Amino acid sequence: MARPAFDDENDEKPLDPAVERVRRKLIRFVGINLGLLFLALMAVALAIVYKSRTSGPAEEARQLSEIPAPAGGAAIEADIVLPAGTKVVSQSLFGNRITLLTELADGSQAIFLFDLAERRLIGRLTVKAQ
Repeated sequence: MARPAFDDENDEKPLDPAVERVRRKLIRFVGINLGLLFLALMAVALAIVYKSRTSGPAEEARQLSEIPAPAGGAAIEADIVLPAGTKVVSQSLFGNRITLLTELADGSQAIFLFDLAERRLIGRLTVKAQ
């Protein structure tokens, strides 16, 4: 079977001048919008990079400065009262709070959470195995 010849499809006819003007406006519109979208995306990326580089040390310094220093250069003094026979296994300091992982006299473990600014016990968590 022979193929039909479609010569009409291969020959591109020039567009009507009105349609050509609309096509050019559409291409210009798409180009401008893609450029604006690219600029907006770059602005967001730069803002994220800026925030990630500047917020780390400033946030840490703000948290550590929450503990008020006593006047006259004296050291902060407070008593942390634990049950008798308790051993401190480890400690962790975060901002105004200190956590103590302890081993009690009966062999069980507990976590004590203290607020250094207020000089008081915030909570006691018992560690249990299942």
